[in-house]
Amino acid sequence: MSVATDTTVKARIHPSPNHGERSHKTPLDMLVLHYTGMDTKENALRRLMDPRSEVSAQYLVDERGAILQLVPESRRAWHAGQSFWKGETDINSRSIGIEIVNAGHDGGYPDFPVPQIRAVILLASDICQRHAISPWMVLAHSDVAPERKLDPGEKFPWRDLARAGIGHYVEPEPIMSSGVLMQHGESGQPVEALQSMLALYGYNAPVTGVFDAQTAKVVEAFQRHFRPERVDGVADQSTIVTLHRLLSSLPSLSD
Repeated sequence: MSVATDTTVKARIHPSPNHGERSHKTPLDMLVLHYTGMDTKENALRRLMDPRSEVSAQYLVDERGAILQLVPESRRAWHAGQSFWKGETDINSRSIGIEIVNAGHDGGYPDFPVPQIRAVILLASDICQRHAISPWMVLAHSDVAPERKLDPGEKFPWRDLARAGIGHYVEPEPIMSSGVLMQHGESGQPVEALQSMLALYGYNAPVTGVFDAQTAKVVEAFQRHFRPERVDGVADQSTIVTLHRLLSSLPSLSD
């Protein structure tokens, strides 16, 4: 007798032992997207199934669009690691993780195939609807762990997900050859304002007024998700305007 999956989308169970109890102090209100960062689906699955790796996610989507459920949604999968969003640090307890098969930056970073993205859209839409996950809580692994992670990276088509009603998105401000910019090593009130905006959106960006290495990594993570044309950690006019538009479109700030 086959075990039913949690999702209404076509998928099959492939159980991983790597999970635990969710904290009852926090709601399940986040969806975090990853790439596997390994050369093959088989090697990625092997790692996600290995108790010694202490890594897992609720779902894995391969290049052809096939979906495996590795961990029940009711359980705390081990996908986010040391992470932070909107003051919360136990991201695993409040999220569902989707691993997307892709070799990642260290493996040549191939494009995400169309069938794979279609499957991710169907799965993410189903998860967000069933758990009432807000668009601005659909995040990249790099958003919640910007100093450690790059995935799913600047090639991931967030615009396509947004068109399907998944995730928070605005069209990025075009990159200009001149204009306001801040970068590593600078300090002052403009840097403080930038850090405040990043922190308000949810990033771990302490408001120090110093554009340090952590701030640069957070800016890079923001660019990978919301302004992927250039990922350089420099807060140029395009980055700042795009961030401001995102903040302005949040319900709590636009009511």
